[in-house]
Amino acid sequence: MQARIHVFGLTGGIASGKSLVAEQLRARGVPIIDADALAREVVQPGSEGLSEIARQFPPDVVRGGELDRKRLAAIVFADPAERSRLERITHPRIQALRSARLAELEAAGEPLAGYDVPLLFEKGLESELRPVVVVYAPEPLRLARAMARDASTEAEARARLAAQLPLEEKVRRADYVIDNSGPPAATRAAADAVLATLCAALGVDPARYLGAQSQLTGGGAGSDSHA
Repeated sequence: MQARIHVFGLTGGIASGKSLVAEQLRARGVPIIDADALAREVVQPGSEGLSEIARQFPPDVVRGGELDRKRLAAIVFADPAERSRLERITHPRIQALRSARLAELEAAGEPLAGYDVPLLFEKGLESELRPVVVVYAPEPLRLARAMARDASTEAEARARLAAQLPLEEKVRRADYVIDNSGPPAATRAAADAVLATLCAALGVDPARYLGAQSQLTGGGAGSDSHA
């Protein structure tokens, strides 16, 4: 009988560096399902999700059969009620896609996978996605990164940060923390260390992903275990 796949959660705050950690884990061979990618998929042109958004939001959020993401973001980040309306449309569809992708990985014999999801704690997913890995960076650094990445104003970037649970609270509730306030090489090393610890905790052979480095532990550079 095939062993059930182990799924851990990967989260952080806006511009905390979660994508860098996900990239490193993928480079090691760990399948990472990206919740943002699923969110884009469920509102692609011709989808039921996009049709529902067109019915429930102002007409200008859908232009030429495609979602105007910037316009929609301006609406939902300014009003929690509008954000909840959007989530009621997208989240059930995202959940169904996630389940399908995990079933495919399990059928392929994958022992481990991560679910990269910004709103893990906000949506109460921590009980089904343990252990939880949180990627941390201090707020001034995240603010600067968000403004540069999105070409946004400081007010817009602050509104996006405020729409999520404070990152310090996510750190408190995490099983493992990866500090991304330093250089990328340190963050990658910390991701490797946490991966080795995850494998040991879940009974997965770390050599599958780390080879000769599989003796690393979660106490490596830039990592902090709360387990």
